[in-house]
Amino acid sequence: MVVRAERALGAVIGSAVGDALGAPFEFGPEGAFSDRFPEPGHGSEMCGGGGWDPGEATDDTQMAVLVGESLVECDGLELPDIFRRFQRWAAAQPKDIGLQTEAVLSSGDPWDTAAALHFQVNQRAAGNGALMRAAPSAVHFAPHGREATMDAARRLAALTHGDRAAWEGTAVFHELIRVALAGDDPLDAVAATLDAVHPEHRRRYATVLATDWHPDQATEFNGAVWPCLGSAVWALRTTTSYETAVRAAIDLGGDTDTVAAVTGGLAGAVYGLAAVPERWTAPLHVPLPGFADRVLRTSDLANLTRRLTG
Repeated sequence: MVVRAERALGAVIGSAVGDALGAPFEFGPEGAFSDRFPEPGHGSEMCGGGGWDPGEATDDTQMAVLVGESLVECDGLELPDIFRRFQRWAAAQPKDIGLQTEAVLSSGDPWDTAAALHFQVNQRAAGNGALMRAAPSAVHFAPHGREATMDAARRLAALTHGDRAAWEGTAVFHELIRVALAGDDPLDAVAATLDAVHPEHRRRYATVLATDWHPDQATEFNGAVWPCLGSAVWALRTTTSYETAVRAAIDLGGDTDTVAAVTGGLAGAVYGLAAVPERWTAPLHVPLPGFADRVLRTSDLANLTRRLTG
């Protein structure tokens, strides 16, 4: 039996591993990962490429760590503090940062209006950039119940994304992680979770979370929040292990680092840390631009997770 603490570690570290594993295949074709590594079990799978060193996590995990460390150091949700950390990180010119996120963080507008003002002007803010960083916050807020964890997810997403679609997708992820940490099947909780989604966005999420949905049916690129979440749930639903779920996610192509990060968070919460291959966790590292050249390793992510779960 997988205990709750191991599931929490699986969620945070599993998300980071998925991110680093998928990064070299970003914007590539379907099936690229399996074409290169047809047989599981080769250490070279954490191969690097596309500007990333082997095992290097991207902005997905870097921002996730900033959220997690704020939650721990501030003893709860302090949105202005998280926004300041994001700004400091963005100003240090990380290797990768979403265009929308960068625009919001560099706008000079206050933390509580920057994303909304950006959305008013651009009318495009439904990317997966809030969803990708949500594993630590999902773990932290899980003990507080469905309403509290979904509310926290929305507030965190709204720091950089003015479109409510991004808030709702992040809220669904938080809730599915909460269910998994309790030892229940998050796939069985999809219907009840959809009931808690804002009515204006419920149908969209019901479509991509349906049991018969396939990522090939997506009407938008998986860099958008709903097909990204739908693809991660599909990968969990159609596989039987952490490893096969993450492989399936990367093989979808497109925004592979983020789809794999979201999948890795869900699958890690379901199967626990022991299911995440050591050949993937060993080279994992998370640079933090703007924070004294810090680089976190798997042991550091484990320590952060333990602090998040109190």
